[in-house]
Formats: sequence, C-alpha cells, structure tokens
Amino acid sequence: MTSNVPTTAMILAAGMGKRMRPLTDTLPKPMVPLAGKPLIGHVVDRFVAAGVTRIIVNLHYRGDQIRAYLDSEDRAEIVFSEEPNLLETGGGVKNAMPELGTQPFYVANADAFWLNGLEDTLHRLADAWDDELMDALLLLHSTVYGNGYAGIGDFIADPLGRLDRRPDGETAPWLFAGVQILHPRLFADAPDGAFSLNVLFDQALANERLYGIIHDGEWFHIGTPEGLADAEKFVSMPFAGEQKRST
Repeated sequence: MTSNVPTTAMILAAGMGKRMRPLTDTLPKPMVPLAGKPLIGHVVDRFVAAGVTRIIVNLHYRGDQIRAYLDSEDRAEIVFSEEPNLLETGGGVKNAMPELGTQPFYVANADAFWLNGLEDTLHRLADAWDDELMDALLLLHSTVYGNGYAGIGDFIADPLGRLDRRPDGETAPWLFAGVQILHPRLFADAPDGAFSLNVLFDQALANERLYGIIHDGEWFHIGTPEGLADAEKFVSMPFAGEQKRST
C-alpha cells in the first residue's frame, strides 16, 4: 500500500437524484441497490480498502435512510454533515471543511461506481498526487468507452496530466469520473452558500494546478434507471472487465 494515501474522504450524498426517478421517489440515490448493495456502500468499500479511516458524508434528501445504513459501519469513522438547504458539490465540501482537516483528502460522488484496473484506483490517485504542483487531481475516463455515458466529455490533458476544459463545439477525450483528491487550500477563497466544484476546478485550472489521471479499469455512468440496469448486467457477467483489461 502506498504511504501517501489520504486517510480522510468525503462522499457527496446530498443530491435529489431526480433523473433516477421513480426509484428515488422513496429512496435517496445513494441507497439505490447495485449488485446487492446500495451505491454508497460500494464507495465506502473502495475507501476502506484503500486505507481511509474517516469518511464524511453530506446529507439532505432522505438523509435518515443513509444515516441508518451507515450507522452500523465499523471499518471507518463515519461523520455526517447535514445540509438543511442543498449546497451542491462545492458548497457541500466547503461546509464540511472543519471535519476534513488540513491535508489532501478524497472526494467521491455517492453514485461513483468503477472496477479497478491493474492497480487500486485510489492508490493510483494517491501515487500521482504532487503537493507542490496540484490543488486538485481528478480521476478521468475515456469519453468513448464510459459505460452508459452519452456525453461529449469534460477535459483535455497535456502530457504531464495538466487539464484544460473541452473546447467549445468539440468532444473531449476525457470525462470526469466523480472521484478526486483535493487540497484544503483550494477552498480558501471559495464562495459561501451553494456552488459547484466546477467553480474551484476552473480556479485551479487558471493557476495551472488542475491535474488528472486516466482510469485503467471500467467506469459506469449511473444517472438513470437504464444506466443502473446496464451496470447491473455488466457486473453480473463472469470476469467482468477482464476482456478490456487484457486488450
């Protein structure tokens, strides 16, 4: 295990999950099951396996169900960050900063679902982190080969992994996979209230401190019931992901 793995992480679990209706009429999206486990349970498993010992989870929509599920988790300390008003991704992390400490930390969407490649994905992020160069390090995946993804991508990258936004009117080769390492200094001048992490990505980009690595395993876009069904079908296959990994 790499010695640089952040021991603190945050899971973004406060969203409304509107595109996942009708499943989210009665469940928060993080509690929607995939392969016999709520989506958020898979993210917790990944963090624990990587060596994370403290996980902050923000709550808003039907947060009592998420709290009840995670209250029995004993492999890591779980801290809940309540949001009476939804703060979006950036505001949610800023609101939880008192719990996140002063060192780089992981952040993952509660619906982020991936299969590791040849190495643990979170360890790859930790190994790539360079505190002198980076304020944010994003996990990226191929726009073309993202399972269930039909968008036009988010970023282009130079040979060193430094990122820039997709040019207008073009398709970018890389999409943001919803997993990252962030440094607390990125939030020093962050706005109050609700805002997207994209605001801080653009700030880091302007300072040439936004970087990414390419995921070498499978990644799934679970935004709709159809995307969930596709992921369920894929992971139920024997040796899921092995064929792509070996080509």
